[in-house]
Amino acid sequence: MHLPNSRVWVVLTGVFFFISVALGAAQTSAGQQQPAEPPPPIHPQPEAQQGQPPQGQPPIDNSGVFVFKKEVEEVVIHATVVDKKDHMVLNLGRDAFSVFENDKPQTITSFRHEDIPVAMGIVIDNSGSMREKRDKVNKAALDLVVASNPQDQVFVVNFNDEYYLDQDFTGDVRKLKKALEKVDARGGTALYDAVVASADQLKKSKLQRKVLFVVTDGEDNASQETLETAVRRLDEENGPTVYAIGLLGGEEGQRRAKRALETLAMRTGGVAFLPKTLDEVDDISRTVAHDIRTQYTIGYKPTTPKSVGGYRTIKVEAHAKGYGKLTVRTKNGYYANQPPAAGED
Repeated sequence: MHLPNSRVWVVLTGVFFFISVALGAAQTSAGQQQPAEPPPPIHPQPEAQQGQPPQGQPPIDNSGVFVFKKEVEEVVIHATVVDKKDHMVLNLGRDAFSVFENDKPQTITSFRHEDIPVAMGIVIDNSGSMREKRDKVNKAALDLVVASNPQDQVFVVNFNDEYYLDQDFTGDVRKLKKALEKVDARGGTALYDAVVASADQLKKSKLQRKVLFVVTDGEDNASQETLETAVRRLDEENGPTVYAIGLLGGEEGQRRAKRALETLAMRTGGVAFLPKTLDEVDDISRTVAHDIRTQYTIGYKPTTPKSVGGYRTIKVEAHAKGYGKLTVRTKNGYYANQPPAAGED
């Protein structure tokens, strides 16, 4: 059919318009055009907090799941305060304490003074010379557990020239009693091996406070580890406080054993007891339980990041009105930037 020129133009214009619309739709579906700007979020976060969760909520990982992370930079120490008569001082507040790391003052970031559960290793000499002493030592060890926090987690290591984990972590006094009664008093004294192994065992606990209660009657004469190695292991961050009882005589070897126990205890903020008679051991265990349950827990974020590594000395001072000179017993220092241990986050 023949159409006038004006109608041809109208028809052609309509065709071109249809083709343009179709091409535009095709380009959009193929992703060749820029999409429109997305609308802004309803509650935009400040620039400095982009990528952070809302205040009061835990962080979110890439899968959108909430996760909890502890503050890894904080150093936590446990301290006992005594006056000039060696009486415990139990009524101090946060402002009474000053903390120094490598002689530099630190800002206290957390402070607690309450009885919290501990992970504790009872490490008992099972060498031949302990045969006649074990009954009273076992009773003292059990009394320590009974007088402690009922939520404590305790294990038992017996040692002679080897060490044996005779009871893993438990709060069951009957199981602990059974483990302590596994007396096979023979052989030598591998004290340092037992201390190192027990310190490693404590790392498996997620409880923050850690303690070793050690009883021996002689010098180490069977360990592959050395005193220096044992001290190094105890000096790791969040290492245990050592309370040691030395049932020692006066020979030269016993004097060396005394120095070793004092070193292990002093470096960790504990105490080495050297009773004159076996009958004193039970009272000592009750003293240790009281010491553990009344410590101050102090946290600070070191001015030198832990990533720098190396050994850091720690000193804590306490001053309060109405008291004279106060002595604070805590660990002497720690090695920063340690690899995470088994069982720890």
